[in-house]
Amino acid sequence: MHTAIATPAAPRAIGPYSQAVVAAAGRTLYLSGQIPLDPRTGELVRGTIEDETRQALENLRAVLAAAGAGFDAVVRTTIFLVDLADFARVNEVYGGYVGATPPARATVQVAGLPRGARVEIDAVAVLA
Repeated sequence: MHTAIATPAAPRAIGPYSQAVVAAAGRTLYLSGQIPLDPRTGELVRGTIEDETRQALENLRAVLAAAGAGFDAVVRTTIFLVDLADFARVNEVYGGYVGATPPARATVQVAGLPRGARVEIDAVAVLA
């Protein structure tokens, strides 16, 4: 059994999935990948890779907050990039969100992402 987490402060799911799910024990939160959609308009934020990364992370922050958590609860992320040449620039923005004890992470280059995004980030968090 699990409980779905949803918030209008992050973009609505664009497919058959939840923004996040809390596992049965109530401590593990699995966050679906966030792309740089503006939650107010549903439109992709265009700009630099830094702009896109910042919006994806703000969307994750909103879903974490809806579950009563913050980035300090995140234990694992995956970053999906269309172009690994953006790796250093994404890292710079990402580092400002994850703090002094960053979570475990994988970064993967992909052929494409929904809506033409250049970055998508998912996460797993442990709730207090």
